[in-house]
Amino acid sequence: MPTKPSRELETFPNPNPRRSYEISMECPEFTCLCPRTGQPDFATIRIRYVPDKQCVELKSLKLYLWSYRSEGAFHEAVTNKILDDLVSALQPKRMTVEGDFAVRGGLHTVVVASHPDAALEP
Repeated sequence: MPTKPSRELETFPNPNPRRSYEISMECPEFTCLCPRTGQPDFATIRIRYVPDKQCVELKSLKLYLWSYRSEGAFHEAVTNKILDDLVSALQPKRMTVEGDFAVRGGLHTVVVASHPDAALEP
């Protein structure tokens, strides 16, 4: 059976909940559609978080991100939606989602959304 996109984010218990550590993930092949033109928008999505009790299962995250491929979304909206969905599923101590969108119409857009509402320090 072929793999299909899904909005279900699966989690697993944090193997070391007593220690604060950061998990970083990068998806350089994210695509969604421009809600005005229907043309594809390409981006790199970067996720950084400090887990509390749960971690995100990577295959479910891949299928979740894939689910945006045929959906129209503004860059700001899709970046914030990804953050909201991950925070809802994981309840992390901290999380930042960065949408680094490819140049379109001569403009390069980077959207950064954080929980709590402050960016993680580098």
